[in-house]
Amino acid sequence: MRFLLPLDASRTLRAAGVALMAALLLGGCGYNDFQRLDEQTKSAWSEVVNQYQRRSDLIENLVNTVKGETSFEQDTLTKVIEARAKATSIQVTPETLNTPQQFQQFQAAQGELTGALSRLLVTVERYPDLKANKAFSDLRVALEGTENRIAVARGRYIEAVKEYNVLARSFPSNLTAMVFGYQPKENFSVTNEAAISTAPKVGFGPTPGASK
Repeated sequence: MRFLLPLDASRTLRAAGVALMAALLLGGCGYNDFQRLDEQTKSAWSEVVNQYQRRSDLIENLVNTVKGETSFEQDTLTKVIEARAKATSIQVTPETLNTPQQFQQFQAAQGELTGALSRLLVTVERYPDLKANKAFSDLRVALEGTENRIAVARGRYIEAVKEYNVLARSFPSNLTAMVFGYQPKENFSVTNEAAISTAPKVGFGPTPGASK
């Protein structure tokens, strides 16, 4: 004796079967991995941006403190102010990861700010009163911690993007990438990775030439 399922039940079973097959096919072609790694890179990028924003806020306070030293070299201070203004004028979103020009502008602006900040901190060594200023000292300590967190956040982002891009460029997951629009993401490209990953010197060592 044959038992016939109601039409609605038969359609439901067929739909469930199609959904199951689709899930197995998508999983086998890396769709779930793309979902996971896409979120991972966005999260890592968000942390990079947050740490750079914290640095920007600290630099603003540092600049205001240095302005109190009336004899401080204005050219050095102005370059930090201009570099910070340029860096903060660049709007960054998760879409920046898929826009090479925007990503490169962001990286270049942050690099310029790092350089300007380093020169300012070297110049401060010639101003004992400013070095002894507690507010300035506290900001230097906070900046050192932030620069270290930036290096860690950048490292995590670099590794996350490497893993994502390998998936996006490898067969057969690259077919899934084409179907669902998962494009390779931008990563930090540096000519001197050691220089980029090294925080500006913000310690409290003796001034060059000082007596021991």
